[in-house]
Amino acid sequence: LAILGYDDIEFAADAAVPLSSVRQPTVQIGRNAAELLLEECDHPDTHMHKQVMFKPELVVREST
Repeated sequence: LAILGYDDIEFAADAAVPLSSVRQPTVQIGRNAAELLLEECDHPDTHMHKQVMFKPELVVREST
């Protein structure tokens, strides 16, 4: 049996059995969201909505 978490919270690394987890690029996601919002505020008539995908990272620890 293997257990895997998502979002790589601080508890994951500090648990009795360190939990493997999927980490998202949170700073990059936030930065990109802010840029898109500012672009839409500055140019509401020409702004195009976008779908942006970020590559998650697998953090392997003792639970897998």
